[in-house]
Amino acid sequence: MKVVAVGGGTGLSTLLRGLKNYPFEITAVVTITDEGGSSGILREELNVPPPGDIRNNLVALANSESILSALFNYRFQDGSLKGHSVGNIILAALTKITGSFAEAVAKASDILAIKGRVLPVSLQMARLLAVFEDGAHVVGETNIVEYCKNTKKRIVDLKLQEPARINPEVQKILEESDAIIFGPGSLYTSVIANLVIDGFQEILRKSRAVKIYISNIMTQPGETFGYTLSDHVAEIERYAGVSIDYIIHSLPPRNEEVLKKYIEKGSEPVKVDINDNRIILGHYSSVIFEGEYRIRHDPILISEILFNLLSSVKNQKPERESSDFEVRL
Repeated sequence: MKVVAVGGGTGLSTLLRGLKNYPFEITAVVTITDEGGSSGILREELNVPPPGDIRNNLVALANSESILSALFNYRFQDGSLKGHSVGNIILAALTKITGSFAEAVAKASDILAIKGRVLPVSLQMARLLAVFEDGAHVVGETNIVEYCKNTKKRIVDLKLQEPARINPEVQKILEESDAIIFGPGSLYTSVIANLVIDGFQEILRKSRAVKIYISNIMTQPGETFGYTLSDHVAEIERYAGVSIDYIIHSLPPRNEEVLKKYIEKGSEPVKVDINDNRIILGHYSSVIFEGEYRIRHDPILISEILFNLLSSVKNQKPERESSDFEVRL
């Protein structure tokens, strides 16, 4: 099956690490609006699209034992290059050499011999613009996230500051896909950031692919403060312009100490307030250490669920007649 995963950041790369172990034709469609950290600096100083999310997903689809994967992910800890990863610098350099970010990503894909493809959602530079419930207009991903955290105001409209057209290769792969997966990842700045690209919604409306949303496990301080599962799904459907066929939601790990730390920072488990046969609910998460203990989707468990789901709907219409799938699981 031709599977397209749409997102950015840590969530998408976590999913890809599991999916690459299954017989799918995988394409990751990645947002190009990141402005934080190394990506933001390279974007600003070299006028290249932000490479960080692309790099994360290239490495996720590469052989995890490869020294090249370790090289791409290596981040300098001191000196003038502090904070920059080698992969980000390589992608920026390849963009300058080839004159094309898309070609740079293709060359890096060859270097890493990845399983599948990673495509930027657009070939143009783009910045997000969020309109908040208090009427504020905030430009730039980093500024939007900070405003969310500081005010706890909801985003009522997300768009681009200037229009950007969908990457023709992304358009083609979406038109040919059997399944389109949204998330996991930051609701607005990782997932919906792709959907506001010109042409994306129109293609989804014509697509006969199965649409799957992998929900976040925890709310994100600021960005989705107080959001329930139905809130997440409603926003995905609003910007996608289509209904979601299946919703995969993982309950958090049974680790009270880690959960307490999340709650202290303004994050809590996403409340499940949808009860229909689209829902696939279970424990598909784990606690990992990334400088501190974090709750993440388990790439093996979530990919197994997706494989079972997609196997069950292969060559069938997206709509299900019954809830047999949950019973078989």
